[in-house]
Amino acid sequence: MNTETWNADFSAYVKMRILIVDDEPANVALLEDVLSDQGYVRVKSTSDSREVIELCNEFDPDLILLDLFMPHVDGFTILEALRGDRTEVFLPIIVLTADVNEETKLRALNLGATDFLNKPLGHIEVLLRIRNMLETRRIHQLLDNRRAALEDTIAARTSELHAAQAELDKVHGRAGG
Repeated sequence: MNTETWNADFSAYVKMRILIVDDEPANVALLEDVLSDQGYVRVKSTSDSREVIELCNEFDPDLILLDLFMPHVDGFTILEALRGDRTEVFLPIIVLTADVNEETKLRALNLGATDFLNKPLGHIEVLLRIRNMLETRRIHQLLDNRRAALEDTIAARTSELHAAQAELDKVHGRAGG
């Protein structure tokens, strides 16, 4: 895959917001560098898992890259809190972990993880999974916007029908009286 094609593939997503959460500063720096090299401009990160919920509320990420095993608050607890608090249709959360056992995967998926990246992280896999999740997020947002527009149209048409019915009732009431 050449660089021009690679950059063109990612150009649609570089303005979407990505939050990186990992207690290892080297992992955070690696992810920031990989994303920056591809032109992502709206990236925030933290090595302190206690800041995640507040950061999510302030930054409103389109994607979260979340380490599972961290001091203070682990990724499982964060997953549970984020999935319990969010009313959004779809917020992708890619779990970062060196622990690839089945129990860890099932627990994370059950709590709302969308995808996994195994450490050590491979740059191309990281970028492809991020792109896929951002595309899915974008499609969900478009569908949600379309649904809201249709609901507004239905409400307006229903109101028009009620007004027309009221006019008909007046006309028939007068004509019959």
